[in-house]
Amino acid sequence: MAKVVLALGGNALGNTPVEQLEAVKIAAKTIIDLSEEGHNIVVVHGNGPQVGVINLGINTTAKNDPQIPEFPLVECVALSQGYIGYHLQQAIMNEAANRSLDVPTATVVTQVEIDEKDDAFVNPTKPIGNFYTKEEADKAVEEKGHVFVEDSGRGYRRVVPSPKPTAIVELNTVKQLFDNGVIVIAGGGGGVPVVKRGNQYVGVDAVIDKDSVAAKLSSDLKADQLLILTAVEKVSINFNKPNQEEINTMTIEQAYQYIDEKQFAPGSMLPKVESCIAFIKENPSGEAIITSLEKAKDALHGETGTKIVE
Repeated sequence: MAKVVLALGGNALGNTPVEQLEAVKIAAKTIIDLSEEGHNIVVVHGNGPQVGVINLGINTTAKNDPQIPEFPLVECVALSQGYIGYHLQQAIMNEAANRSLDVPTATVVTQVEIDEKDDAFVNPTKPIGNFYTKEEADKAVEEKGHVFVEDSGRGYRRVVPSPKPTAIVELNTVKQLFDNGVIVIAGGGGGVPVVKRGNQYVGVDAVIDKDSVAAKLSSDLKADQLLILTAVEKVSINFNKPNQEEINTMTIEQAYQYIDEKQFAPGSMLPKVESCIAFIKENPSGEAIITSLEKAKDALHGETGTKIVE
């Protein structure tokens, strides 16, 4: 039996509630597969597309209806935690019922402490929301002052600050559930970003990278494996080029070399690799693996995926 922290990308969950309800069924099958093997599991999900849609939807409505208040980004992160957590939790419970299993599952609304002086606040990098054309992005920059970047050839997306996590506020709660065999959905969307002023927590507008939070949780929970699930089965160098090459295993030293060569896109593969490095540095006996959702079980058995080692 292993303690596994599983990081699930927000882009894998669809762009609408209807799409997400179908997408979480696929995730739930993988999660219950791992649970049936006896693994303790924490699921950390992304929220990039969802939090952007929530923020844009509420604030667009607020501009047209004075009775509707605008919602800060931090509150939208919390809303996305509940919405996505509900869908995942329900799908996991339904998949367990399909197999005549009784698997306790819980979603923990999770606050994550960050540093107010983090450089991320002057250099936003986290993509959120939908994809836009160059013309649409330029218009949003002019009208709303948002920052946009081109995202892996798929279009332009708004980017927001993505500070590093320094502490998981609800860690003890997550740990108690995790240690007692509950499938825990925690740190959703990278957690609700908060800072501590005196003895009080205060929310701040940002979206923490969910892979960074998954690495932090993995270290704090002393997990055996960090499994980061994305759109590809293995990490590649020279991605989308004629000389593209898949990587089965890379050391931390090799990973740093590839980062220096800018092999991994910021806001995409880069934070995944960096999160694996952070976990292995804290827990050299653990395993950090990047693979696709469909190959998660095979990757845990060492049959595929990219493994980052010391």
